[in-house]
Amino acid sequence: MSEFTLALEVPRWTWWCYTRHLGLVVGLSLIASVQRLITVNWSEDINPVVATASEVVVLAARIALVVLVWRIAVAGRTFRWSAGREFARRHWRSLVWQVVFLAVAFAVFEVLAEHVVSALLPPSARQTYLAVLLFLKNPTIIALTFVWWIGIVRQTFTDVSERPVESGVPS
Repeated sequence: MSEFTLALEVPRWTWWCYTRHLGLVVGLSLIASVQRLITVNWSEDINPVVATASEVVVLAARIALVVLVWRIAVAGRTFRWSAGREFARRHWRSLVWQVVFLAVAFAVFEVLAEHVVSALLPPSARQTYLAVLLFLKNPTIIALTFVWWIGIVRQTFTDVSERPVESGVPS
């Protein structure tokens, strides 16, 4: 198996986990979506205490998302530091591919979508654009990124003996 193919197992698992647990992932992510839509669009009208409290709620929802997806990811698996060290030693090129994949996603969805496109809009439209973009990014790009990072840890720290021979997605 090539290192590129091995690296592709993580986004495959990410997509499988995201779609299989869509209600959980999108449901928790919509808390941040709604909060961002409101606080970005009407930031001047929101009491700072309410804005701060809403950030705490978003943080709690994101922590819950990470904890629940982590539990899904580790179900039936044994994780060991030594497995991670071995994986990093033997498959460091695969980990480099993960960095490349995530860097491309960051460039497209953060730099291009959030900063470049926003700069092309008239100033009067930028705040609304950002609010809508963040509303859409929370249950999609941001949630997928959380799941992806968990997938990287899952792949890296899973005992080699428990890895499937094929790169199929778990059922």
